[in-house]
Amino acid sequence: MQQATRIAPSILSADFAALGDEIRAVSEAGADYIHIDVMDGHFVPNLTIGPAVVAALRPHSELPFDVHLMISPVDPYIPDFIKAGGDIITVHAEAGAHLHRTIQLIKDQGARAGLALNPATPVSAVEPLLENLDLVLVMSVNPGFGGQSFITGQLEKISRLRVLIDATGRTIDLQVDGGINTNNAAEAIAAGADVLVAGTATFTGGVEQYANNIKALRATAD
Repeated sequence: MQQATRIAPSILSADFAALGDEIRAVSEAGADYIHIDVMDGHFVPNLTIGPAVVAALRPHSELPFDVHLMISPVDPYIPDFIKAGGDIITVHAEAGAHLHRTIQLIKDQGARAGLALNPATPVSAVEPLLENLDLVLVMSVNPGFGGQSFITGQLEKISRLRVLIDATGRTIDLQVDGGINTNNAAEAIAAGADVLVAGTATFTGGVEQYANNIKALRATAD
């Protein structure tokens, strides 16, 4: 069953010179998760942050830290990101040779486990692991950069995943990440998503606009 819409601001679009303040601001503005994009310059063409930054940010919000690891190999870093304060750890289907082992590692370390699908990654990558997952992330852009345009072809993938998730009878977040704004949020939710990752759409207009931005996304989606 599809859950209520939740908003997960991506700090990739925040002011990196004031990340603690930014996280506090969106937490107070009504965010549900804090989405933290971790990129290694290898699996994706960009570099962002490591576990030390996540640990430094942890005191600034009580919201779940939704850590999206766009790195490979991913297994050696999972314990460090959980120890740093990651509540949800999402990895990509292509990030390691033994995906089931990777998901089990996340669970064994006490975090919720997510699996991300790139635009070209098929739904079939999820099916053998669905009973072990707490979150499925559909990338609606190619990962590596913020500010890209939503790939509408991913709506069909979201719909197919909604059917698979509902068939399990389990509570599994269906998250969409990439180019989400008030022009397409309703489409993503109608297709079956229940968590919207929104970077630019949240962090536009300065701190005084964050609450309005989040309310607008949620209102459009609902």
